[in-house]
Amino acid sequence: MDPVRNASIRFAALAASFDSTTQRHLADRGVAPGWHCLEVGGGGGSIATWLGERVGPAGRVTVTDVDIRFLEQVTLQNVAVRRHDITTDSLPERAFDLIHTRMVLIHLPARDQVLSRLLRALKPGGWLVCEEFDRMSAPADSAGSPGEIALKTHEAMGRLHRDQGVASNYGRLLFGRFRGMGLVELGAEARMVMVQPGSSSAVLLRASYELRRRAMIDAGYVTVEEFEADLARMDAADFMTPSPLMWSVWGRRP
Repeated sequence: MDPVRNASIRFAALAASFDSTTQRHLADRGVAPGWHCLEVGGGGGSIATWLGERVGPAGRVTVTDVDIRFLEQVTLQNVAVRRHDITTDSLPERAFDLIHTRMVLIHLPARDQVLSRLLRALKPGGWLVCEEFDRMSAPADSAGSPGEIALKTHEAMGRLHRDQGVASNYGRLLFGRFRGMGLVELGAEARMVMVQPGSSSAVLLRASYELRRRAMIDAGYVTVEEFEADLARMDAADFMTPSPLMWSVWGRRP
């Protein structure tokens, strides 16, 4: 699949799967007119747009990504789109009432240093909200839960992630990281769903497999035949497998 089309599919599926939960957590942090917010790794721009509407004309939202092609649809006057690499490019200090990331930190080798950078960019009293997958804590278990399917391709993707330095359990570690940084009013919540044919979570999972198809096959972690069989299995009416846990973790700078 063309990488641009794949990214578009993944961003839409991420929004359909998780935006309502993200919006709830951000609203619970009190996002209000006049706030200055930072969205790191804006993807398709759905949360940046929601934030822009929430903070109103008196507020500002900065949304960043290393690839901003998919943020071109963000047209609100109070939302600024910036090409930015959070691992190397500077951020203003004590500038934001809220900083949010989703599905960014697990991919960064220097993820803990990035967290410290985000903390410094918060105003005193500002909120940091990070949401990351944990695919280690609740894998498919056909013995304990008859009918759940553990795909070989899913195992192959996990092996590839380990090779690439992806922290597949980082969502679960975030609460401890936030506590260690001295954030207060801490909270954490995890959400998972049962992936089934036709669901947004199934679309996201399939697109994730497609994105890594060549790398997984080249590494010998799955064969072409196994890969195609797994994709076909996902379309079967009785298919089900648990999604990774999505941890939402929040805390406030004292």
